[in-house]
Amino acid sequence: MVGLVAAGGVLSAAGVVAAPEITEAEEYSAEWWRDVLLDVPLRLAGLILIAVVTRYLLHKFINRMVRRTVEKEPPKAVLGSARAARIVFGGAGVYSERRALRAETIGSVLRSITTVLISAIAVVTALEMLGYAVGPVLASAGVLGVALGFGAQNLVKDFLAGAAMLLEDQYGVGDVVDMGHAVGTVEAVSLRITRLRSVDGTVWYVRNGEVVRVGNSSYGWSRALLDVHVPADADVARARRLLENIVTELAAEQHWGELILEPPEVWGVEDLTPDGVLIRVVMKTKPLEQWGVARELRERIKRRFDAERLTLPVATETPAAGPGSGAGDPTNPPPATSAPPPAPPPPTSSDGNP
Repeated sequence: MVGLVAAGGVLSAAGVVAAPEITEAEEYSAEWWRDVLLDVPLRLAGLILIAVVTRYLLHKFINRMVRRTVEKEPPKAVLGSARAARIVFGGAGVYSERRALRAETIGSVLRSITTVLISAIAVVTALEMLGYAVGPVLASAGVLGVALGFGAQNLVKDFLAGAAMLLEDQYGVGDVVDMGHAVGTVEAVSLRITRLRSVDGTVWYVRNGEVVRVGNSSYGWSRALLDVHVPADADVARARRLLENIVTELAAEQHWGELILEPPEVWGVEDLTPDGVLIRVVMKTKPLEQWGVARELRERIKRRFDAERLTLPVATETPAAGPGSGAGDPTNPPPATSAPPPAPPPPTSSDGNP
């Protein structure tokens, strides 16, 4: 008995005794468990986790940058007072509300771009993990992209123009702009269109790719510009002194002084006409405040000239795009012109022939 056991041990050590055979079903089950249930699903789960975490981190970074831009205040220590800091820095567009709106718009665009890019990369990588050939898919997508590019040239043009407009900060929400056929206040800005509302309530949707020129009446600072018409027989020097007193008193008041950025100026005689002379008055104001300041100034000029018995036949403002600017004014549009009278019929001869 002992000899048999020893012989068995010798045979086992020599490798004579064969290991138990693994059936094909057991081998298939092990490979299926390893490849299908563990390898590919775990890799896909890891890919999704990486994509979600990457998107979250990028969005958090973008939101943080936007929030820092929106919440940043003008440094009062630079000029000694909050009002002076707002005038200098806010007037230049560095800490103004338009900068905050622009930052939020760009942040929204960046978040959308990062989401699309991360999703596309994750989908392509997942297809490759599942064993699909991604080369033909990418080639087909490239051909489809070229076809869509040719078919949607106007759409691509709108998006590119919108991106350039946002990066260059040409205008923002709340600005009064003149885009040629549409004049009004900007209500919304996107990569494709800009929405304006005119003074009569009409909403205009302007495609960014179709904008050739833009006149912004509220970028950085504005200027109230008035041409006061004085009769030819009036004392021009006296009229100029009265205008200087009027604008100085207006700027000295607290309410109007906060809207006027620099001391008002009376430039003097701007033009000579058969009816009299034009004396120009200018005041640098905060954005969108030039029209209210100009209206108040016109009213005070009328009262003072009446009190001084100085005839004031006409007081006009130099036309400029924006509310209260006379011709081309979106808040005071010119009256509709009547149709010209019909031309008289050509004379006819006595025999009835023309």
